[in-house]
Amino acid sequence: MAAPISACPACDAAPLAEAQAGKGYRGNGMEAKRIMLSLPQIYCAACIAGVERGLAKQDGVRAARVNLTLKRAVVDVDPDIEAQTLADYLTGIGFEAYELDPGQLTGTATDKHGKDLLMRLGVSGFAMMNVMLLSVAVWSGATDATRDLFHWISAGIAIPTVGFSSQVFFKSAWSALRVRRLNMDVPISLAILLALGMSIYETMHSGAHAYFDAALSLTFFLLAGRYLDYRTRAVARSAAEELAALEVPRALRVVDGQADEQVPVSELEPGQIVRVVPGSRVPVDGIVTGGESELDRSLLTGESLPVAASPDSIVSAGEVNLTGPLTVRVTAAGRDSSLHRMADLVAIAETARNRYTSLADKAAAVYAPVVHLLSFAAFLFWFWYSGDWRMSMNIAVATLIITCPCALGLAVPAVTTAASGRLFKQGMLLKSATAMERLAEVDHVVFDKTGTLTEGKPALDALARHKDRDLQVALALAEGSSHPLAQSLTQAARTAGVQPAEVAQVTEVPGKGIEGQWNGKTVRLGRAEWLGANAVGQTATYLSISGAKPVAFSFTDALRPGVEEAITALKAKGMGVTLISGDVPAAVADIAGRVGIEDWKADTLPEDKAEYVARLGKSGRKVLMVGDGLNDTAALAAAHVSISPASALEAARVVSDIVLLGKSMEPLAGAIDMSKSATRRIKENFAIAAGYNAIAIPIALMGFATPLAAALAMSTSSVTVSLNALRLKKG
Repeated sequence: MAAPISACPACDAAPLAEAQAGKGYRGNGMEAKRIMLSLPQIYCAACIAGVERGLAKQDGVRAARVNLTLKRAVVDVDPDIEAQTLADYLTGIGFEAYELDPGQLTGTATDKHGKDLLMRLGVSGFAMMNVMLLSVAVWSGATDATRDLFHWISAGIAIPTVGFSSQVFFKSAWSALRVRRLNMDVPISLAILLALGMSIYETMHSGAHAYFDAALSLTFFLLAGRYLDYRTRAVARSAAEELAALEVPRALRVVDGQADEQVPVSELEPGQIVRVVPGSRVPVDGIVTGGESELDRSLLTGESLPVAASPDSIVSAGEVNLTGPLTVRVTAAGRDSSLHRMADLVAIAETARNRYTSLADKAAAVYAPVVHLLSFAAFLFWFWYSGDWRMSMNIAVATLIITCPCALGLAVPAVTTAASGRLFKQGMLLKSATAMERLAEVDHVVFDKTGTLTEGKPALDALARHKDRDLQVALALAEGSSHPLAQSLTQAARTAGVQPAEVAQVTEVPGKGIEGQWNGKTVRLGRAEWLGANAVGQTATYLSISGAKPVAFSFTDALRPGVEEAITALKAKGMGVTLISGDVPAAVADIAGRVGIEDWKADTLPEDKAEYVARLGKSGRKVLMVGDGLNDTAALAAAHVSISPASALEAARVVSDIVLLGKSMEPLAGAIDMSKSATRRIKENFAIAAGYNAIAIPIALMGFATPLAAALAMSTSSVTVSLNALRLKKG
């Protein structure tokens, strides 16, 4: 029977046996097949080693590599090895695993954009320091040929550096101008190009001033802001792609009512029959035509317990068949399935949320045209006043440089980086550039139940009140089942030192439970209706010993640590709190009562959750959604901001703005306070930038700003903004 899955299985489980020494399997002479597996519950190097060692022991596995960042394994195997077999094996040894369809994953694991920004930042920084040294030499008294030589050396350094490092701004500015709009990169690009152009012109005519240092300083500090902004976000793939990749890529189609053939799910058509074996995921939406079993729908609906499936039952793609083989008549497959429709919901919701306008963008919408107009006005005035176009252009360039939004460009990323560092220490990882700003606006929190407020692992209640005989018989039956309640009962009984009774002929009756023979009597463990028992008012499984009244073994899903404290703190802030779950009303009401949530909803489908969150948003509420399952992804995407625990399914983590790294929910309320403090710091930085401009602009307009003074003033404002952001680490 599968071992219980821990938060970090490789950290607390017994070490796995080492792979066969010197196995070095190179294949059977046939071309290797590549399999990709999602591993949502790996968190450390020990997990990587455990998965890779475990896979290396399996026959037919040629190579296995685990990517901790993507929580994914890439396995090269013999053509006859099935992905589900490896996924089941890993789940059995404590590493929850799901097959992914490589064809649905278009993203790559490379961090090209970050490396590109860092390289351009390094080049501009090195060039800036060298040109600054040359500029200081000029301002220290170098004249005539010596000054011209220094200027030409500066030009030789600055021109290729700007051409390489400033491409980030040039491309963005051109993209905006092509559609006749302005963004922050338009004045930045204009300032850099004008500073460089005027510097070259002045150097060619032995002018006293050149702006090479200003152009490079501007490039360096703004690239620093871009890189800080980039580092605050995880390189997240599309959640819609992740959902699509979780679809089963192949299915067993029944031919002529007898033989099975494995075909791509995309080839299936409505009306065809597929066979779903125990332990595999249902590949299509359909109706059961034969067989009885139980289905685990927790990934799709959040239901904590399996549901019975029999002829005429409706099944959905993504559900897991637990106990018996089923034949299913296809009603929808591939892109028409419910799982794929959920992916579409996520994609639509992500697009809508991406329309959020950040504080920096709002400031830029006003700032950019004002900067251009001031610079142009300075040129016109001085040209009218003096008739000297060179002097007028120099003043206009100085105005553009000294007012260029360098401090404004650093205002947000500097604060976000400092705040994300503090949150990381508290166990929360920011994934989105605007998550901090959006979290500060939250006024309503919506929680999922299973796996979010609870640990998602039903625990046996009051083991001591049961007779030894009942426990021994129940343990002997439970050990023969993969049902979650049977596994929980087995773990609790074994931990308590219970020894199983000698039960013979143990068989699992699909959709009902387990039965066997003990001392000449028929014993059964399973559903209340199968045993003729009166169901208790909570999650339970029942033991029947021939001639005796059925005994109920009840279970309780333990609360996640810190849940009650978090909800109390949220309510104290005046926030609305809602619990929404796909589980049955009794289970949802029980958890809601235990944690103090008055507003709760049960029996909700994934689209119902997303629609509820969207409806709250349309009413003017700023919703924080906290969830962990596949059924929560659309709601997480639809929310104003979203959080997932680290134990969540990978698709849920990908779509979330913030990941809760630890088990406790207690940091939740503190994260909202931190986000509000960070937003205040961002606004303070905007005020610093505005105050700097109020002083610097008149100086530049009156022609008193030399090139070096403009570069130093701009640098000073950027450093001031960064220092103000660092106050967040202490505050």
